[in-house]
Order: sequence, then C-alpha cells, then structure tokens
Amino acid sequence: MGQEITDSRFDQAAFVEFKRRLDDETALLKEWLAQGRLRSTQRRFGVEVEGWLVDADSLPAAQNQAFLDLVADDFVVPELARFNFEINSTPATLTPGALDAMHAELFARWRRCETSAGRLNLRPLLIGILPTVRSRDLTLENMSPLARYQAINDQVFRLRGDAPIVLDIRGTEELKHQHRDVMLEAGTTSLQIHVEIDAAEAARAFNVCKMISAITVGVASNSPYLFERELWRETRIPLFEQAVSVGASDYSKRVTFGIRYARESILECFDANRTRYPVILPDLMEQPREALSHLRLHNGTIWRWNRPLIGMDESGEPHCRIEHRVVAAGPTPSDVMANTTLFLGLFEALMRSSEPLESLLPFEIAKANFYAAARAGLAAEVQWFDGKKRDLAHLLDEHLLRVAGEGLAAAGMPQTEIGRWLGVIRGRLERGMTGADWQVAWVARHGCHFQHLVDAYVEHQAGDRPVHEWSLS
Repeated sequence: MGQEITDSRFDQAAFVEFKRRLDDETALLKEWLAQGRLRSTQRRFGVEVEGWLVDADSLPAAQNQAFLDLVADDFVVPELARFNFEINSTPATLTPGALDAMHAELFARWRRCETSAGRLNLRPLLIGILPTVRSRDLTLENMSPLARYQAINDQVFRLRGDAPIVLDIRGTEELKHQHRDVMLEAGTTSLQIHVEIDAAEAARAFNVCKMISAITVGVASNSPYLFERELWRETRIPLFEQAVSVGASDYSKRVTFGIRYARESILECFDANRTRYPVILPDLMEQPREALSHLRLHNGTIWRWNRPLIGMDESGEPHCRIEHRVVAAGPTPSDVMANTTLFLGLFEALMRSSEPLESLLPFEIAKANFYAAARAGLAAEVQWFDGKKRDLAHLLDEHLLRVAGEGLAAAGMPQTEIGRWLGVIRGRLERGMTGADWQVAWVARHGCHFQHLVDAYVEHQAGDRPVHEWSLS
C-alpha cells in the first residue's frame, strides 16, 4: 500500500525541506553502500496480490472498509480504490517447502476474503483489469480515505497544470479517453514479487529483473479488456503508465521501464530519484535520518516496473530488495504461486550466471521484449541471449522452463516442489491459455457479455484450479 502520510496539503517550504532531507538521506545511503552495510546472506521473498470487490451485477463494489473489518487480518489491507484490497504474504526464505507454504498461506487468506465478502453479498476477484469496470467507477468518490492517495492526485495534477489524463491505447481495438483524476490507476491490479538481495549484487539483480520482465508479463497476462475494448493482452501496462503521467519524457512518466540498466550500483536509481523526479509527497517526518523515511517515501511515488527498495527490519537494520511489478493479479492463488516460482527460478539462474548478460541482451532489446509481450502475451516475438527471435511460448517451452528449474534446484529447492509449480506454467503453454487468453476465448464463444464473463471467472476461480484447466462453458 505504501507509506501513509500525515497531511495531504503542503506549502513551498515543505518541498524545500523535504528535498534537503532527501539529499541528506541519499548521501547516507551512499555511505552505507560503500561500507557494505546492506548485506544479505539469505534469499528472502514475498508477494503482494491485489484484488477487486464486485457486487451481484459483477460491478465494482466500493465497500472495502466493511470488508476489511470482517477479514480482520493485518496482511489484508486497503488499496487506492474502495473496491480494491491487497493480500500480503509473510516473507519467506527460498528453502524446501517455502513455495508450498506460501501458497497455503495465500489460499487460506483468499478463503477468508471469500467468506467475508460473502457476508456483504459481494465477491472478491483476482484479475488484472475488471472487464466490467467503467470510467464512472474510477472517480475520487471511490478513492480509499487515505491522505497519501489524495495528495498524489493533487500533486500529479499540479505538475500537469490541471490538464486531463489522456489515454491512448492501440491494440486489437483502440481506446482514446480523457480522465480528470488519477483513479485510472485503480483499474490495474497486480502481483508484486519482492526478492531480497545483497546490496553488492543489487545492480545485477535490478538488470536481471528487467530482462525477465518480458517473460513474466507475457506468460501471466490477464488484462485484455478495458471499457469493453479488447486492447493488449496485458493492458495494465499502458494503462498504469498513462494514468499518472506528468509529461512526455521517461522521467516524467513516473511509471516506467527505465532508460538503461544499472551500471555499477543500485545507488544510481536513488540518485535519479533525487535529481530527475519532482517530489510529490513532501511529508516531513520526525524520524532519525537513519530511518531513510523521506528517501523511502519519495521512492514509493516512482513506480518503476522493477523498483529497488530499501527496507528496515525489526531492529532497524537496512536491507535492499527488488520489487518486480509487471505481473497481473490472478487468476487463482495457484496461478499466483506458479508465476512467482517462474520468476524466482529465472532470477536465481541468471544471478548465478557468469555470462555478460547485459551485453548479450542489451537494454533496448529487453525493453522491446517487454512491450511486445505485454501486447501479445505468449504469441509475442522476443529475442533472448542467443540473439535468436522466437515467440515467447516456444522460448519458455524449449528453454526457459528448464532454466528456471535449474535455478531453483541450485537454490536448494526439491524437484517435487519445483515440478508442482512450474508444471502449472507447462500446462499453460500446452493449452496456450493465460488468463487473458481465457477471457478472449470466452468472449469469442459467448459474445461481449462482460457481466457473464465475470460470473464465469468467479465460478472457476473459486476452485483454485489454474486457468489452463478452466472450461469455456
């Protein structure tokens, strides 16, 4: 959800003082990195998965506070809109049984969400973009009552000179739309995968996550429809990028794949934060500079698709992790765990490689791969380290599933657990059926009856059977 703030109104003095503290805390982080303070000897990981609440008509239901009161779980929290929520996992170490245990935990929380929503005559949903969401649902009246969200809206439009957000998405169909607030962002729900890394390897980890992004965004695509138009297989990507843009450059977009790999240190990202991205939440906190509160708050307003984070443990010791943000929510807890497993396996394999990965897959190719996979899903043509171009489905089938399995095995995971979760991805490939593919195939069979599409999706989701096993009836 991000750090909450104390107020949503700021004067110019607050911006000046916040920038001073941001500069100071960035300098402190530089010292810590030089001292080797942000060390990690274990590979911890965790997930956040965002969901929707829908009513009997399969429309967004702005009742997340009543829902959260019934769920009564600190790991289930509000999101930007009153019809969204987020389920968090307990951080785990990549050791035998960890993947199975995380799925069990996620599934138990999901069942609690289903029960609590049912008591309100609502249904929870894990999907990238709700096919029935309308522009009139994405308004400030449906914003969760947190000062952070109101302030982001105010400051984005200050930087835009109050010009409306302009959506222009061209895919199977075309959508052009103007919007007067940042609530378009609430139309994008995601799976965010966090992986802790030693700061000494953080630059390589950041780059590896960019390389993997095309694979994970395509194989997990689950957002083909927006405002009843079929657009990209993963329409979340252009929707989120355009929803909080404050200008035309890569730096002003705030949601970005970036302009290059990290060269030497993850500090490059935080220096760019300080010098390239205007402050939009100048909340002044009375905390010691060692908490890096202002650096972390500012970083939370820059939504890189792969975002480096500085976290603090219970004793106040800092650590570094990468947040992989490209994956859509859903379709089921089992699919969420399979997507997480594929990411972790590829990450482990590439992090262990002695090859000059950045030279073999230049940044511009990784970026082109990412947007191609967001557009076309498994059918996207991508280029990998060998320089060959092939569609994503074949790259996974012929090469990357094996690579992911080897990465997990090298990390000490047992073959039975690896096979269980990568087997879900294998099934997806054999049927050519991502969440996006299933939605498009359902519409091809039944027509553009989006309420009934959501009804069918909810019914299939309830059994936690992965999407490639779903029928089209």
